Amino acid sequence: MNEKLFAQLDASYAEMVEIRRYLHMNPEPSFHEEKTAAYIREFYEKLGVDVRTGVGGNGVIATIQGAKPGKTLALRADFDALSIQDQKEDVPYRSQVPNTMHACGHDGHTATLLVLGKTLHSMRDELEGTYVLIHQHAEELAPGGAKPMIEAGALDGVDVIFGTHLWSTTPFGRIDTRVGPLMAAADRFELTVQGRGGHGANPHETKDAVVIASQMVVNLQQLVSRRVDPLESAVLSVGSFVAQNPFNIIADQAQLIGTVRTFSESIRTLMEKEMARVIEGTSLAADSTYEFNFVRGYPAVVNHEAETVYLKSIAEKVPGVEEVYDAPPQMGGEDFSYYLEKVPGAFFFTGAMPDGEVYPHHHPKFDFKEEAMLVAAKTLGSAAINYHSQVE
Repeated sequence: MNEKLFAQLDASYAEMVEIRRYLHMNPEPSFHEEKTAAYIREFYEKLGVDVRTGVGGNGVIATIQGAKPGKTLALRADFDALSIQDQKEDVPYRSQVPNTMHACGHDGHTATLLVLGKTLHSMRDELEGTYVLIHQHAEELAPGGAKPMIEAGALDGVDVIFGTHLWSTTPFGRIDTRVGPLMAAADRFELTVQGRGGHGANPHETKDAVVIASQMVVNLQQLVSRRVDPLESAVLSVGSFVAQNPFNIIADQAQLIGTVRTFSESIRTLMEKEMARVIEGTSLAADSTYEFNFVRGYPAVVNHEAETVYLKSIAEKVPGVEEVYDAPPQMGGEDFSYYLEKVPGAFFFTGAMPDGEVYPHHHPKFDFKEEAMLVAAKTLGSAAINYHSQVE
């Protein structure tokens, strides 16, 4: 049955590319994906596939019932874009929407799952079990689309879930995954330092918010090196420091915004607690006040052992896969984590490094090798249809 799946996907590759390029030209940002959701719904309705819309927001779920009894498997693809101006100049599918583009490959994820869904539907008389195709909105922007979709029943009755991310900086033909933590928890913090402003010629009459906030940055940078076990992993990055004033005015207020990345829940909690302690102490020493908010984003993506081992064994037999790599954890975040908190499953990266110059994800010139969609579809599809017989 694998050979039939692969052959049908090969025959549909041109359609996969056409869908991907249409979506790339017509992107919609997180929580505003109405037309994209409608496109997905119409695709399945034309096939006669049972489809549910408005799941937890703009989410769409298609369900394919095999003719034979079996487990219920879920496959997930996200479909939101980013608020970035597309700067690609030499492709015919450049975004037609100002300041919006698919700069992370979600257009490819959607095209992959749509064509895989069409293929599974055509094979339904030979298939065991049920296939739940989760088309998720708003992965790029916390609180994300996964959690509300789960709350709306996306995983009801699901036994296992698999998902992939096309990865432009990983060589084409390689599948990257690992047992355990694969991607980090992605948290955000906001800190407003309130001092007392005044004339730049009289600093002794002020409480300089710039100096105080600068000390906050220095003190916070010591948390990972001096408070976190060196055998654990954590990142604290201040991404924004704003204290807008005329040249001769000492700022009464400064704002810091940044991110914290961790893999374990204990280190995540430690970082939040220690940040609050350091900020309080620094503010006390400077005789200033502050407002601090630690906003928890997506939890870490933690792959389940049995399902990941199984996925690796499947990927090794997929045409086009040259290497299955036991990848190190990375500090990027993904709300696929919420699905893995509810049911067993595995997430993996599909190598999609393009020919020529390579740009990272979220770059204005981001692109990927489209043949990677075919590798992703074959890996996901093979994992789905063989799960009944190979996993107890």
